[in-house]
Amino acid sequence: MRALSLAVAGPLLMVLLWEAIVRSFGVPVYVLPAPSAILLKTWADLPKLLDGLSMTLFEAGVGYVIGSLIAMVLAVLFILYPRLERVALPALVAMNSVPVVAFAPVALLWFGSGPASKIAMVTMAVAFAVFVNAHQGLRSVDESAANLLRSFGAGPLRQMALLRLPAALPSIMNGLRVAVVRSMIIAIVAEMLSAYKGLGWTIFEATQQVDFLRAWAAIAVASAASMVWYGIVNWIDQRFVFWR
Repeated sequence: MRALSLAVAGPLLMVLLWEAIVRSFGVPVYVLPAPSAILLKTWADLPKLLDGLSMTLFEAGVGYVIGSLIAMVLAVLFILYPRLERVALPALVAMNSVPVVAFAPVALLWFGSGPASKIAMVTMAVAFAVFVNAHQGLRSVDESAANLLRSFGAGPLRQMALLRLPAALPSIMNGLRVAVVRSMIIAIVAEMLSAYKGLGWTIFEATQQVDFLRAWAAIAVASAASMVWYGIVNWIDQRFVFWR
């Protein structure tokens, strides 16, 4: 309960300080609007913002699931087949060294301006984040426990199921938490580049129309959704990965 109170008190204090600074110094809206003004604008445009949020969450959520599954399959395959790891891992690192947004023109060319291109980009961003943590977790097992399983005749697949995957789950959950933030960021940025719906498109459109409050309202809704999503993943981790 105390941890929850501290988690709420920090952001609340920051918002109150933000409000006080804006009011005290008369900061213009186009520079930094007050939180109260953003809240009122969010309430006024809530139906449109929720409509955009549904699209952004769809793109981010589908990409999150696909990317996480691809990452887990690759991590398991690399452990089971070390030669595959030596061949493919440098290519994965090379791809991740380039910002995902740089692939936006290719994604738009291949998949168009609809949700498919955003899902593809989110998948790329999520896959490597989850893969790095899953791969490290699967490798970092107690060798004495692995040798004990081998002495009882357990093959690589049985070792994976009984030892490596349970031991790696804390690392995997860390990757899934990081991927929540990356998925929302990439989905919104991709919508800013080319879209017909979504919070990213709302922010871009509001900026073009010099409606800074609507842009901030969209940012606030996206932040709130990300926090809820992150909290759900964190709750799953604490509730089910009890051996952490």
